[in-house]
Amino acid sequence: MKALITGASSGIGREMAKILSENGYDLILVARRKNRLELLKKELKTNVEIITKDISSTDNCIELYHQVKNQDIDILINNAGFGVFGEFVETNLNRELDMIDTNIKAVHILTKLFLKDMKDKNRGYILNVASSAAFLPGPLMASYYASKAYVLHLTEAIYEELKHQHSKVYIGTFCPGPVNSEFNDVAHVQFGIRGISSKYAAQYAIKKMFQRKRIIVPTLLMKLNCTFNRFIPRFLLLKICYKIQKQKEVSHEK
Repeated sequence: MKALITGASSGIGREMAKILSENGYDLILVARRKNRLELLKKELKTNVEIITKDISSTDNCIELYHQVKNQDIDILINNAGFGVFGEFVETNLNRELDMIDTNIKAVHILTKLFLKDMKDKNRGYILNVASSAAFLPGPLMASYYASKAYVLHLTEAIYEELKHQHSKVYIGTFCPGPVNSEFNDVAHVQFGIRGISSKYAAQYAIKKMFQRKRIIVPTLLMKLNCTFNRFIPRFLLLKICYKIQKQKEVSHEK
C-alpha cells in the first residue's frame, strides 16, 4: 500500500504522513523543504520516498506524476496550499498567482492524472484539502477563498461522475476551519476562534476518507456554520465575513 502526500513538510500533511505510516502505508512525501521532509522520514516506520519539488509549476506537477506513476499509488492527498491576506488591490499579484498555481492548478493536474490510473484499476482514494472558506465569500482573503471554492466544487463534481459510473474510486474534500499550523504565519492572520490541532485534523480527515465521506468538516461548530450560512442573505453574509476577516489581521511587523 502506498500514499502520496503533497505539502507534507508541516501541519496537516505532516500529521497525515505519520498516521498513514502507522497504518502500514509506504509514503511518497512532496514539499519544497527537503530538510523538513528528511526529519519527518526519520520518524516514520514504513518506506518513505522524499521528492523536493515546487508543485506551483505545471511542468513540475506533470514531472512528479511521471516520476511515480508506475508505483501503484493507492492514496493521493492534495494538501499543499497557502493563503494571502489583504485588500485585493493591495495584495502582491505574483504571490497570488503562485497561490492559485498551488491551490488550484496543482490540485487539478494531479487529480486528473492520478484519477485516470485509479479508474483503470477501479480502486484508490483521492483527498483534496480545501477549507471551510470554500463555502463563503472572502473579503480580505478574496483569492484564497475563491481558490478553495474551486477545489470543493471540482471535487464534488468528480465525485458525482464517479458515482454514476459505478466506480470504486473515492474522491472527497476536507474542509477544516481554523487549524493551528504554519498557515497563519504565511498568510499573516490570526483566527478569532480557537483552532484545532493539525494532528486532530489529520486523524479526522483520514478516518472520514476511508468512510468515503464526500465533504469532510471537523468539529460541530464548523458543521453548524456551514449549514447556517446557507440561510443567511448574501449581502448580510458578505458584511459578516468582512468583519470576521478584519479581526484576523496581524501586523506584518509581528
